[in-house]
Amino acid sequence: MKKLLFLATLLLAIGCTSANAQLPSAKLKDKEGKSINAQSLSNDGKPFVVTFFATWCPPCREELATVSKVYADWQKETGVKIYTVSVDQPKDEEKVHAMFKQNSYTYELLLDQNGEFAKAMKVSSIPNLYLYDGKGKIVYSHVGFSAGDEATLLEKIKALK
Repeated sequence: MKKLLFLATLLLAIGCTSANAQLPSAKLKDKEGKSINAQSLSNDGKPFVVTFFATWCPPCREELATVSKVYADWQKETGVKIYTVSVDQPKDEEKVHAMFKQNSYTYELLLDQNGEFAKAMKVSSIPNLYLYDGKGKIVYSHVGFSAGDEATLLEKIKALK
């Protein structure tokens, strides 16, 4: 009986751990317009970042521009992947694409035009950033952006190695 109780407790703990590690199910569009599920976001066992932004948000634009300058180095050093999730309205989709093209951003661009993913992640203000470990578990989150926040993020990413 004790073994059975232990096994049941262990299975419950494993189930809770994996459930907490999953991204929520939500429809997104990639930059080619294909529909994807947020649950599929990953980085082959390496850390990844999901950051919510909008074209009309000055701190969002600052975060994207600042991290863009060091992103290639971060990828080489840590293998991190950054998913940027636009919460702009569908009518502003061209603005999002134009901003990425004009700034030569190499981030993975995703569109959350109906706000489903942001709602599931309880995003109440932007920019809102989440760092995931290689197993898909949130290990750090941050709201807003100020100069120097990128250094803190890099420290958190490096700590996952």
